[in-house]
Amino acid sequence: MGDILSLAATNLISPIILSFVLGVVAALARSDLTIPEAVAKGMSIYLLFAIGFKGGAGVAAHGVDATLVATLVAGLALSFALPFIAFYLLRVLTPLGLVERAAVAAHYGSISIVTFVAATQAVRSIGLEPEGFMVAVAAVMETPAILVALFLARSAAKQRYKDDPDASEGLLQEVFLNSSVVVLMGAFVIGAVTGAEGMAAIEGFIVVPFTGVLCLFLLDMGAVAGRGMAQARKVLDAPLVGFGLLMPFVGATMAIPFALVAGLSAGGTALLLTLAASASYIAVPAAMRLALPEARPSIYLSLSLGVTFPMNLTIGIPAYAAVAQLVAGG
Repeated sequence: MGDILSLAATNLISPIILSFVLGVVAALARSDLTIPEAVAKGMSIYLLFAIGFKGGAGVAAHGVDATLVATLVAGLALSFALPFIAFYLLRVLTPLGLVERAAVAAHYGSISIVTFVAATQAVRSIGLEPEGFMVAVAAVMETPAILVALFLARSAAKQRYKDDPDASEGLLQEVFLNSSVVVLMGAFVIGAVTGAEGMAAIEGFIVVPFTGVLCLFLLDMGAVAGRGMAQARKVLDAPLVGFGLLMPFVGATMAIPFALVAGLSAGGTALLLTLAASASYIAVPAAMRLALPEARPSIYLSLSLGVTFPMNLTIGIPAYAAVAQLVAGG
């Protein structure tokens, strides 16, 4: 418990977390603080490119081995399994209908790349070095949950595609060619191909400014989350909030045996637990708008961005890191 509290205290006073808090406070206080959409999108692309490139360079240095393959398989298995668990918990804890349970479950089976970035910075700040290939694991965990959600809500999805044949094509494009996946995986391939030489060539661009850009990005995310909290008070009742706080720890717990079997280090284990505990609020909402338009964004976006995301930033990541040190050493 002392380790968790120590890590949480360190994380809470980091510039990254405080930037997010500033955004939330500004939004709740009805400040006019906004970052232009084009600038926010540019920062998102920068962060994804930097993460992907560093991950690819890390794989080039590490090489393809059994640990890499086992971790990729673990990530896929978790992303397929977690939506079923979330769907069941939602049925037990909340009065949501089938379609909305499926839409919310998709968010909790997929991942938040921003939570992944914050966790990477946090574990490195306490001396843990995760495997470079974890960014590839994050990429493969983004889309399977969307397919599971369509299976869970297959009657609604089939009717949607019957009424609008172009919807299935649009969904496939949104799932496999959304900008976050393209940039992340494209940069990963570039980093893997160019290796150490490529990293040395652009290190000043993707390493030194990274934390500063992340602070500004989380300032904007905090403002978005704060506005969402203010608008969602009527739809987020106690059972839904309880789910948003409970499901991350269920996901992280499920990831522990996968991390142990794959043989991950303490840093890699912390990131796998974080990925399993995070909830998407970028790629999956876009897919759900196409696949399950009758599901209310006010529910699934408010849960993932307004409840789970800040909980993971402040409490979750330190807890996952502490558990990773306990089970994997470090």
